[in-house]
Amino acid sequence: MNEQTSSIPADDPATDPETHHLNRPHSVPVRPVQIERVNWIGLWTLYLREVHRFAKVAMQTVAAPVITSMLFLMVFAVAIGDRAKLAGDVDFIAFLVPGLVMMTVLQNAFANSSSSLVVSKVQGNIVDMLMPPIGPAELLVGLAAGGMTRGIAVGLVAALVLGLFGGLSLPAAPLVALAFLMLGSLALAFAGILAGIWASKFDEMAAITNFVIQPLAFLSGTFYSVERLPSPFDTIATLNPFFYAIDGFRYGLIGIADRPIVTGLVCLVVVNGVLGWLCYRVLKSGYRLKS
Repeated sequence: MNEQTSSIPADDPATDPETHHLNRPHSVPVRPVQIERVNWIGLWTLYLREVHRFAKVAMQTVAAPVITSMLFLMVFAVAIGDRAKLAGDVDFIAFLVPGLVMMTVLQNAFANSSSSLVVSKVQGNIVDMLMPPIGPAELLVGLAAGGMTRGIAVGLVAALVLGLFGGLSLPAAPLVALAFLMLGSLALAFAGILAGIWASKFDEMAAITNFVIQPLAFLSGTFYSVERLPSPFDTIATLNPFFYAIDGFRYGLIGIADRPIVTGLVCLVVVNGVLGWLCYRVLKSGYRLKS
């Protein structure tokens, strides 16, 4: 009897039961990570990157701003002390502390998001942010959340330290203080993203900080009440978004405000909406990022 022999080699992958499933025409490759409509893993990774960036140099990013605020408080305490009553019966030092805390929050929220983009450009690793499967909205949320985290973290440390010297008690309206803290830090994080996208080197970033951010911060009612300003400077001061963040936060801590709280909330919500929309459009277009 003649035995029938197969013409297909025994080691052919097509007949191997262990590899046969790999050759199915309709098989779908299994990905290690399934990316949904929102890349939550990528977003969380970007946020952690932003937090680790400033946490690794906490002496520079957290301790230094707090020490600067303490120096401001000491100078004004010695120069003015109890000789000024800017808001009713509230002591000047107690009036000054909320402004210093909020100014620190705003400056650091701006510095974190702006420096992240500028440093990436200068070092040439901006591609690490653009190549992963992360959309413009996820980039915006991750960078803004990192800036807010740094600003709020520095602000909390500054509030604890300055509160010991300024004699602050429990907040008069903690929810109001929290709302202005979040809105103010978010607005400056958005502004930092726009500045970081526009600037291509450290000199341009320093120009924005020194000629835009610092003047707006110092002329925002941090060290004085705008009610003491002569006309029309009192009106001009109220056009500064920094003023509403500081004024509302001061009301939340000590119950004193120069303008209605609702006006400040509406102003900051509008500012955040405009800045957030601009950031999204610029990130989506790749302006000064992909060219």
